[in-house]
Amino acid sequence: MRVNVGRCDTGGLESLCHHLPSAPKQGRRLRFGGGAAGIERLEAMLLGEAFAPHRHDTYAIGVTVSGVQTFRYRGEQQYCLPGEWHVLHPDEPHDGAPGTQQGFGYRIVYLDPALIQDALGGRPLPFVAEPVLRDAGTGSRLGAYLADIDDSLDELQAAEITSAVADVLARHAKPARPRRTSLDLPAMRRVRSVLLDDPTTQHPVGELERVAGLDRWTIARQFRAAFGTSPTRFRTMRRLDRARALMLAGHGLSEVAVLAGFADQSHLTRMFKRTYGLTPSAWVAATRSNPD
Repeated sequence: MRVNVGRCDTGGLESLCHHLPSAPKQGRRLRFGGGAAGIERLEAMLLGEAFAPHRHDTYAIGVTVSGVQTFRYRGEQQYCLPGEWHVLHPDEPHDGAPGTQQGFGYRIVYLDPALIQDALGGRPLPFVAEPVLRDAGTGSRLGAYLADIDDSLDELQAAEITSAVADVLARHAKPARPRRTSLDLPAMRRVRSVLLDDPTTQHPVGELERVAGLDRWTIARQFRAAFGTSPTRFRTMRRLDRARALMLAGHGLSEVAVLAGFADQSHLTRMFKRTYGLTPSAWVAATRSNPD
C-alpha cells in the first residue's frame, strides 16, 4: 500500500493531526502542550532544517503524523512513517531531520524514568532495541493522550499515560539482565530528591553520600541503573528545565544562565544544544513561530 507522506493520513491519525502546526516555509515550529510532573508533551513541524545530535534524560515516545521522519540512533539510520511510533531511551544520542522535501510533523511525550520505575514496581528500566514500532497496537492507548495536548493532565491522567508508556516499553523490551548487585531504590530516590529540589546548587558529594548512606561510586552506578542517567546529567537537565521556563518568560540569555545555575551564557548554550539539538535562540524562535 502506498503511504502518503506529504500530509496527515485519514482514519487513525486524523485526530492527531487536528492541532498540528502548519508547515513552515523553512525551519521548525514547536508547540508544548499541557503536562504534569515528569511528563511533557510536544508537537512539531520540521522542514529543511535538522536537529543536531543530542540526548535527553527522559524516555521519549512519539508518533509521526505527516511526512517522513529520519534520525540516526545507536549507529543506524532510522525512518518513521505516518502512524509509526518511535522510542528513544534516556541518554541515547540521536538527531532528527525530514526524510523528504515536504518535511514532517510529529507528536511526542517525554517521561521521567522515575515514573516508569514506579509504574513497573521497581523492576529494571526496560530497553527497546528497535526504535521504530510498526505494530498497530502500540498507539491504541497512547494516541488518545496525544490527540489533543492543550489540556493539562490531572493526577489520574498522568498515571494513565505513564502506565500506557510503561506497558509499551515492557511489551517491546528485551528480557532484562539479572542485576549483579542489589539496587537500593529508596536511597537513590533520596539522592534524586536533593538534586531535584535544588538543582542550581553544587551539592558536595559528601552530602549525597550522607543522604544515601552509600559511597560515591555506588551512588554513581545505582543512580544510572535506577533512572537511566548519571546524577550530574540529571542535575544539568533540571537546570535546563529552569532555563527553558525563564526563556519562555522573556528573560535574556545571560540572565537565564545565572538564574538557572550555569557558569555563563556560553556554558548554557553548550549544554542546551547538547540536549535539544538547537541553540537557545533557535529554540525560542521555534516556539514563537506558531501562527496566532
